[in-house]
Amino acid sequence: MHAPTEAAEAPATSLATFDFEAAFRSDYPRIARAITRIIGDPARAEDLAVEAFWRLWRTPQAQCDTSGGWLYRTAVRLAVDELRRRARRARYEPLLTFFSRSPRTPDDLFSTDEALGQVRTVLAAMPPRQAELLLLRSDGLPYDELAAVLSLSPASVGTLLSRAKAAFRKEYVKRYGEQ
Repeated sequence: MHAPTEAAEAPATSLATFDFEAAFRSDYPRIARAITRIIGDPARAEDLAVEAFWRLWRTPQAQCDTSGGWLYRTAVRLAVDELRRRARRARYEPLLTFFSRSPRTPDDLFSTDEALGQVRTVLAAMPPRQAELLLLRSDGLPYDELAAVLSLSPASVGTLLSRAKAAFRKEYVKRYGEQ
C-alpha cells in the first residue's frame, strides 16, 4: 500500500490543533455584537452567537486559522434568518389570534354594545366640533391633519383636543357616573 503523503496529513493535523475554546473566547464578543447590531436584541443575539459556534463545532472543515471569517458569515446569516422569522411571525400572528380567540359570550357582546351606545350618546350631546375632533383623533390623525380637516390653527389643536376630552369626561360622568 501507499504511504500517506504530507498533503493528505495536513488537514488532520490542522483539525487536531484547532483550539475551539480559544476561538470561542476571542471571537464570541465580536460575533454577539455583530448579531446584536442586525437584530437589535442582545439576549437573542447571544443565543444566535452560541448557535454559530455550535455550527463551527459540527463543521470540522471550518475549524482552521480563518474560522473567524466563517463564524462571522454564519452569524450574519443566522441574524438575517432571525429577521425573516420575525417578519413572518408579525405577518401571520394576527391571523392566528383570530382562530385562537375564544368566542364572545352574550354578556361580552351586551357589555360592548352597551359601552358603545353610551359613547355614542355622549358624543351626540357634545358640541359637533369637539365630537369630530375626538373621533378623528381616535382614528389616528396627527395634529397637523386634524387642523387641516377641521380648518383649525395647528397651534390650537392640542388645547382644543384637551378641552374636548374634558367635555367628554364631564358629560359621561353626568350621564353614567364614575366607572
